[in-house]
Amino acid sequence: MHKRMGEAVARVARKVNDTVENKTDSLDLANCKLMTFPVGIYKAMRSVTQGIHCISLANNELKSITSRFVTTFSQLTELNLAGNYLHRLPEEITSLLHLRAIDLSRNRFRRFPEPLATAPALETIDLEENEIA
Repeated sequence: MHKRMGEAVARVARKVNDTVENKTDSLDLANCKLMTFPVGIYKAMRSVTQGIHCISLANNELKSITSRFVTTFSQLTELNLAGNYLHRLPEEITSLLHLRAIDLSRNRFRRFPEPLATAPALETIDLEENEIA
């Protein structure tokens, strides 16, 4: 088990380093077995956070997204959170002034995430396969 955990951590570190070194505008941490967004990434990516426009955290084990995540990556235009255990979003999601698309499919939402109603640039919201009545 420890070996698999170590491999997952190494994969996250590689992906973060690639993004920072190549100054790409996206960070793909899909399928990394993340239970939370690693705090160390904030420091590691400090120099490039304003240039990040697309983040995928799909198919992890996230139960929540923090307000710090939202305020750190304030220039996001796309956010993929599909296939996690999310049931709510932080109110700060409304501060993502450039967010055009968010994928929340295959999560645990029971009602429409209200903060999204006031996200100014939002064009696409995917809420398929949630528990919304």
